[in-house]
This record gives sequence, C-alpha cells and structure tokens, in this order.
Amino acid sequence: MRIPRLYVNRQLGIGVATNLDDQEARYMRSVLRLKEGDPVVVFNGLGGEYQALLQTSGKNSASVVPSEFDVINRESPLKVHLGIGISRGERMDIVMQKATELGVTEITPLFTQRCEVKLNAGRAVKKTQHWQQIVVSACQQSQRNRVPTVHRAVDLSDWLATTGGELKLVLDHRGGLGVKDLAPSAVGVVLLVGPEGGFDSAEISAVTDADFVSLSLGPRVLRTETAPIAALSILQARWGDLL
Repeated sequence: MRIPRLYVNRQLGIGVATNLDDQEARYMRSVLRLKEGDPVVVFNGLGGEYQALLQTSGKNSASVVPSEFDVINRESPLKVHLGIGISRGERMDIVMQKATELGVTEITPLFTQRCEVKLNAGRAVKKTQHWQQIVVSACQQSQRNRVPTVHRAVDLSDWLATTGGELKLVLDHRGGLGVKDLAPSAVGVVLLVGPEGGFDSAEISAVTDADFVSLSLGPRVLRTETAPIAALSILQARWGDLL
C-alpha cells in the first residue's frame, strides 16, 4: 500500500512536530482513515520530502513528526509556463490538474475577447485559491515535491507585455510548425492556449507581434481542455522527462 502524501505549507524539520490545520487533519483522519503512528510523506514545496509519523490529539487535531528527509527530485528539466484562456465549468479544473501531473511550472489564467467567464475581484481571488488547491492535490497524487505557481487571472494583452521566454509557442489549429521542426529548448517554454472559440483577429496579431511561434498538433481541432494536455505531453516527451 502506498504511503499517503501531504503538502504542508510550513517549515518542516526532523523530529519537530508540525500541527496540521483543521482541513489537513480532517483529510488525514476522516478521508484517509489514518491512525496514531501511521506513516505519511510530507513536503512543503521547497524540494525533497519527509518520511513522517502521524500524531493525533483529540477528535479533529493532528500533527506530523518528520523522521527522515529525502532529497529526491521529480521535476522535469523543461520549465513550462502555461497561459490558458479561462474556460467554463470543470474544464479549467481539468487543465490545472493534468498540467500539474505533466510537469508544468507556472500557470496563468487569461481573460480574452471570447472568454465567457467573468470574474470580479472577489471571485477572482477565490478562483485562484481554488485552482491552487487543485494543483496542490495533483502534486500530492503525482508525487511532485515542488508546487507550480498559479498566477492571478489577467488580460491577455497584459500577459503578452510582461511574459518572456526562450521559446514562446501558441497552439494554432489552422497550421504552424510541428514540435519536430523546433529547436530544442534548454531553459524553458511559454505555451499559450486559447479559450473556447479561440482568439479573435486582433488577439492573433498581438500574439504574433509578441514573437510567439504557431504550433500545430495535427489535423484535428482539440478542445480547450484537451489541447494543453496534448501539447504538454509532446513537449515533455521531446525535451522533458516523459520517456
């Protein structure tokens, strides 16, 4: 049986008991059904992970006591910053989860002309927190020890003006280069994926002016939640750590 993993956004130290918050304790005890003395793996996103034991004190209180540190690194050598047009419903959640499993480093949700999701300041903060929690859960499941950054949602134009990278790619179903036609990237890739309905003509011009290279994944049109998953898989197989 695989030992459960838990992300703890706090300083960890060998032999030092770290109290879990209510949500973490409830997950350990009520969801995973762990008991006093059961082994867990904990990580804080700074690299490596700790072997630890669960301590309980009261019905809804618990702590973890790390006993050993493992410097193991499961990060891809390819750093990918994904800019993704915000989609409706669970589609965005799927992108956050699967992109994390596929090794993405950063994710920026983007407002575009054809984006049907409208968020005021308060809802935007809550959405960012929601997406970050999905990313954390995906790290726990996929055994990543570093947590990708989910940036606050911004307008496409603002993101284009501030985002740099060695290789900037935009998915384009109308045609473009294939991954085999691109030079290997030793540092990182910026990957831009449009919303449902794609970019309008003005946005396409802005993306081109920002030195993005059109990337084609083949003859079929992929949905907005499928396209980034396919692209990340191909990029990681080409330059990352998918064998």
